[in-house]
Amino acid sequence: MLDHDVMFVRQDESHSTSPPQRAPIERLALIGNALPRKCGLATFTSHLADALAQRYPSLTVDHFAMDDGSGVEYPASIATISADDPLAYRMAARKIEAAGADAIWLQHEFGIFGGSAGEHILQLIEATELPLVVTLHTVLEKPSEAEARVFERLLARADELVVMAERGADTLHRAYGIDRSRIMVIPHGVPDRQMIVPDRMKPRFGLEGRTVLMTFGLLAPDKGIDRMIEAMPAVVARHPETLYLVVGATHPNLKRHEGERYRESLEARVAELGIADHVRFHNAFVEQNELLDMLQASDVYITPYLNMAQVTSGTLSYAAAVGKPIVSTPYVHASELLAGGKGVLVDPGSSESLAGAVLELLDHPERRLALATKVYRACRSMVWPQVVERAVDAVAAGRSRTAHPKTAISDRLSRPLPTTALHRMTDGTGMFQHSLFGVPDWDHGYCIDDNARALLLSVLREDSLDEDMRVLAHRYAAFVQGAWNSEVGRFRNFMSFDRQWLEESGSEDSNGRALWVLGVTGRVAKDPAIKSWARELYERATQAMAPLSAPRSQAFAALGAFERLKHQPDHAASIEALRRAGQTLDDLLSNFGRSDWRWYEPVLAYDNARLCQAHIRAGQAEGRPEWIERGIETLGWLSALQRGAHGQFRPIGHESFFREYQRPGVYDQQPVEAQAMVDAAAVAFDATKDPVWIERAESAFRWFVGDNDAGVPIAIVDDGSCYDGLMRHGVNRNQGAESILAYQLSAVAMRALSSVRKVSKRAPLSN
Repeated sequence: MLDHDVMFVRQDESHSTSPPQRAPIERLALIGNALPRKCGLATFTSHLADALAQRYPSLTVDHFAMDDGSGVEYPASIATISADDPLAYRMAARKIEAAGADAIWLQHEFGIFGGSAGEHILQLIEATELPLVVTLHTVLEKPSEAEARVFERLLARADELVVMAERGADTLHRAYGIDRSRIMVIPHGVPDRQMIVPDRMKPRFGLEGRTVLMTFGLLAPDKGIDRMIEAMPAVVARHPETLYLVVGATHPNLKRHEGERYRESLEARVAELGIADHVRFHNAFVEQNELLDMLQASDVYITPYLNMAQVTSGTLSYAAAVGKPIVSTPYVHASELLAGGKGVLVDPGSSESLAGAVLELLDHPERRLALATKVYRACRSMVWPQVVERAVDAVAAGRSRTAHPKTAISDRLSRPLPTTALHRMTDGTGMFQHSLFGVPDWDHGYCIDDNARALLLSVLREDSLDEDMRVLAHRYAAFVQGAWNSEVGRFRNFMSFDRQWLEESGSEDSNGRALWVLGVTGRVAKDPAIKSWARELYERATQAMAPLSAPRSQAFAALGAFERLKHQPDHAASIEALRRAGQTLDDLLSNFGRSDWRWYEPVLAYDNARLCQAHIRAGQAEGRPEWIERGIETLGWLSALQRGAHGQFRPIGHESFFREYQRPGVYDQQPVEAQAMVDAAAVAFDATKDPVWIERAESAFRWFVGDNDAGVPIAIVDDGSCYDGLMRHGVNRNQGAESILAYQLSAVAMRALSSVRKVSKRAPLSN
């Protein structure tokens, strides 16, 4: 028995005495469902609105509820949106803006909104630029195609995301590519009641002398009620006073399609088992105060749910909040809420496991008391005043962000990369350098820089063995081959449209990039002919080419050498290239680095992150941990510089190149800088296994799809093209080869990194 001095306190006599607060905003549009509609989201949203009003008297809350046409009559304070009318959502957006709302707080659940997978809600949130905070009541690991399409557009539009379990946050980050800085974990709010002796409340419900097990919620097959009914004969055999109280109406969607067939099947099974005196159905939608009274009258609460992916259970939260010993299957919310011995978890779908756990608690009252006390104390942070304070903080955080779209990376990476832009920019010779808007510019011809990178893309793409990609790969390889000038031991760079080389040898950078691409191609190409060709040309070039001197050209060559050593560890020229590059970068950092300038040069220029990337690779190849550490350090410094006021990736602007010891300017931002950061961050993750580098790579990739200073996409995902950069006046609408390749190579790198991350998640990451 519990301490008889513990007194019952009704909700309106809550012992939470903290005073009302002033909200950081004045008006909020709250969208979800509302009582008296009989569903969990309606209950939650209405209680949330009430809690906001009590905690923040100065805050005006405009509550919008979805009208599903079932005839529910809402109070005058609730505005309704016809769920199946797309126009109604757009009209609601206009009303919200006209009322002067500071932000929108959307309660999202699949099945609430109209259209395929609830797509009509997109009509509302995309018709306004108001800050948007979304509480996700369900986060699907494996959504259908329609659900994924809607969900990821919702995630892209949201400024802040709220989930009620850590697993939900993990899924958003892992499966949808959402930066954790945009996710808040806030538990389901609960009323503030004291824990009392169950026998005190039993007379109100005619339960005197009974040991009461209880399950509450809308009745549906996935609740597992039938499994608990099957467990009851074993429980009753040892404790004949036990009653299993099943509280809640049949789920409206289920009732609409089949009436009370499911409930009747449960009642029939109770009769077959001869336990009619031990199972009672309370077939009604119970208001909150009555529900809490029923919970307080029960001895053990049961959630035998069959859906292990369930992230939120309001009934479980309520039971924990009033101090009930809980037996539950290990669905997501239960696993987190009851972790650390705050409840008993049983095998899903197992009546025997349920019976054993219940009997253990009924046989040992002291065990029930210990569980009840532990879970009650743990849930004090879930009472509504504390929850709404954290939630309003989320709204304020969402409002403080700019309107930059926080695009879900998985939406981009799950689609096949189009080849349209590659074909548009490639003829029988190779890939054109430049374009006028989307039209190839013949006047500037071709260069090895772009054709080498195009070759790299063609061998790294997942479809590299498709006939289409093989043709392109051989075309780019032929250009690289033709660029090799054996007489001078260097690659040429520029070729005119009439196939005339414009120089005998290209720049050091173009030669370094060619070696880099040949090193990678010789290792990863799936086409045997391309692989053999690349290895042979790499060998000839490294034997004939004089050492490169410029830091970036050495870095590019070192990256190719690192790849060569993966399949030929004793390749002397590659070993020497890595050693030379590593020492060069180390010396440069010693010469030019200062306490406030941790960089290899007194200036910032192009492809900056490649220097860090090569420093790390040289350290890995040479077994020099201090080189790895310095490469990581400089990349961290660069990463901090390349971050805007709202956390978005901001490439070093071309307008600020070569200014000694000066912080970078904002414009002209170019795609190649974002690609360099994606690649370098991936290498940093490879060296450290620190997940922060995955987040840095994701941030740089999001620059392409709209998370940038202008809040507009730079990449055109439908055809795989990319604009040439972000200028003071807006986007440079030309779509040159370097930009297209930077975007597509970044997407390929992110896919590879995503694959590595999924594998690494199976074991803890070390720092």
